[in-house]
Amino acid sequence: MRSGFVAVAGRPNVGKSTLVNALCGTKVAIVSDKPQTTRRRVSGVANGLGWQLVLVDLPGFQRPRDALTERMQRTVDESFADLDGVLFVLAANEVIGGGDRFVAERVFGGDAPVVLAVNKVDRVPKERLVGRIARAAELGDFRELHPVSARTGDGVEALRETLVDLLPEGPAYFPEGEVTDLPLEARIAELVREQALALTREELPHAISAAVEEIEDGRVRVDLYVETESQKGIVVGKGGTMIREIGSRARPEIELLLGRTVFLELVVKVKPRWRRDETLLERLGI
Repeated sequence: MRSGFVAVAGRPNVGKSTLVNALCGTKVAIVSDKPQTTRRRVSGVANGLGWQLVLVDLPGFQRPRDALTERMQRTVDESFADLDGVLFVLAANEVIGGGDRFVAERVFGGDAPVVLAVNKVDRVPKERLVGRIARAAELGDFRELHPVSARTGDGVEALRETLVDLLPEGPAYFPEGEVTDLPLEARIAELVREQALALTREELPHAISAAVEEIEDGRVRVDLYVETESQKGIVVGKGGTMIREIGSRARPEIELLLGRTVFLELVVKVKPRWRRDETLLERLGI
């Protein structure tokens, strides 16, 4: 069979995780319109007749500012070894800028073949899309370029076929039915963080994280970490309305993942400057 690893690269917020989910045909990574949603390496597994494609969803390329972003960038750098290909994702609804060129320099500077995906084509008029694709093609020496919409699925199948063509002969790296390498506790914590990102204000996303404290007898407890008391107030909400809404939205997906009904308990904790706390970052799996 053919099998191998393709890294998914791009600056933050171009839709990498949504595209990984679309290519795998199931949800393996949380999605958000907030930058820095993906903080760790997440492998999504797509299987077909005679092939297994492992898509490595990475944090967006960025210049480190603290221990959190240093670890995120280190994850990106280390993941570019021993790859069979790189999927470089750009956003069709945004002008190619310095951030994209920064990523291009790293991506095209490696040995692995590069496939370009110009994502979010459903958000751009066709007359403008032609120019965006032409400018994307100028970034480097790529194998193929695919205009896609991860949200609608347009162009995803053709892109998947191109990525499979990059794979060498090899074993199945993941058993049948396994869709990601994330531990169960991490997947649950990420589902809670996804809803917290969707519901809270713009200033909060970088300062919030989640960790599972307990899974036992149908009860799941997840701790949400923020850096200040004011941020805790935002997450809890007036009379606890926000934290209840986060829980009610996250619970169905957690129950689907676990295959049973659960009682979900969310606890908000203040941990000043947790993004600089190496011990906590290690515990969070970042």
